Amino acid sequence: MTAGSVSVVHEERFLLDGALRHSDTGATFDVVNPATGASIGVVADATADDMDAAIAAARRAFDTTSWATDLEFRQRCLRQLHDAITLEVEELRLELVAEVGAPLMTTYMAQLDWPLSDGLLWPAEAAGELPWHRRLPDSSLLGMTNMRYVFKEPVGVVGGIIPWNFPFEILINKLGPILATGNTVVIKAASETPFNATRIGRLIAEKTDIPAGVVNVITAKDTAVAQRLITDPRVDMISFTGSTRTGQLITEQSAPTFKKLLLELGGKSAGIILDDADLNVAVPSAMSACMHAGQGCALPTRLLVQRSKYDEAVATLEQVYAAIPYGDPADPGVFCGPVITEKQRTNILDLIARGESEGGRLVVGGKIPEDQPNGYFLQPTLFADVDNSTTIAQTEIFGPVLSVTPFDDDSDAIRIANESTYGLSGNVFTASAERALNVARGVRTGSFMINGGLFYGADSPYGGYKKSGVGRQGGIEGLETYLETKAVGTTLPLDIP
Repeated sequence: MTAGSVSVVHEERFLLDGALRHSDTGATFDVVNPATGASIGVVADATADDMDAAIAAARRAFDTTSWATDLEFRQRCLRQLHDAITLEVEELRLELVAEVGAPLMTTYMAQLDWPLSDGLLWPAEAAGELPWHRRLPDSSLLGMTNMRYVFKEPVGVVGGIIPWNFPFEILINKLGPILATGNTVVIKAASETPFNATRIGRLIAEKTDIPAGVVNVITAKDTAVAQRLITDPRVDMISFTGSTRTGQLITEQSAPTFKKLLLELGGKSAGIILDDADLNVAVPSAMSACMHAGQGCALPTRLLVQRSKYDEAVATLEQVYAAIPYGDPADPGVFCGPVITEKQRTNILDLIARGESEGGRLVVGGKIPEDQPNGYFLQPTLFADVDNSTTIAQTEIFGPVLSVTPFDDDSDAIRIANESTYGLSGNVFTASAERALNVARGVRTGSFMINGGLFYGADSPYGGYKKSGVGRQGGIEGLETYLETKAVGTTLPLDIP
């Protein structure tokens, strides 16, 4: 199998108010395979009127149906959707390889299999265990017996904006909590990678009992269509995953309507190798910066190595990076596929050139591979001797580029890791549990890994400090993100089931 030979029937229509539809103008746009640069099909290009109708449908479904109050029904619908996706998982796998350029091996991990396993099922079960109401101690203010309660209620209409790098993973980990907690949603799929979302829209319409309007999936090329979600007062919340710059724009544009925000944004995560680490384990792990061509917000794209191990680590890294398998994402042995567009590749090449001009030592890669004339490929790239203040150490490159920086001791490593506007993730390798915990607690990020330990799962909260975002996706904290809190005082006894 090759990237050009992947053949899947894509869903061209979007889901609006329970029906699969084309744009009201009939317009479509091409979806391009980044491994070949060729179109793999077209998808409906929604208009502002289509988005307006989707928002109206979600508003009506929330305000006039029992969706927000019928937990058992919601749980059943989420299980139906899980089962329906599972029946088409192999088609979806090939679709992700074709439209995202995701290496096939990554679909057996975070691109597909991991989120499918629990992204809908865990929120469905966890919602049944939430404290939807609780009673506070009575008070005697104003000489009365005040019986006091706290209730949790769904936010309302959520606008979910999906990026192109891990589109299914992020979509499913938004849909699960949003729907389990009783909200309705308008999903704006990434224009580069819409087919996984339209497939799910079709499965919702054909294979589940989810009422019309509860889920709407919109595909559009014009960013102004998505902006209507951000400014429309009928939308109560925006759940966005994407760049920090776009997150800032969403914050500004949504401010007049005081929407609740969940923003999972960029990262420049640091991997740290302490002087007692096993380099045979720690150094090869640094190739993760090139997984899916480095197009992951939490990937550790800075590597900090204690000086006593620095030269040895860089020498080993040179061998590791020269051997990273890159190319056709449909090849089961490929680790580093293409970047998403020609424009993105140009941006990465500009940053690589800047890395050299600012004093970084280019050790491996940094060029367009001659053996990949089609598509948007870049060689896995390794920089050494990178000062943490330089552009490539501070900028989220979103390409297969690792920068390596030495440090003196544990506190110096924590300092360098924290000298970033981002705070999403990171990792440390060491033989000492005490040192590991000290570093993990000292680095200001929303997630962290020790010796390769994974925090991933639908039950784990995910998000960042600083410019890496606001709020958490996943876990109990993620469910609560999609809830409002109401305090009630009464002098009448209430019969609360």
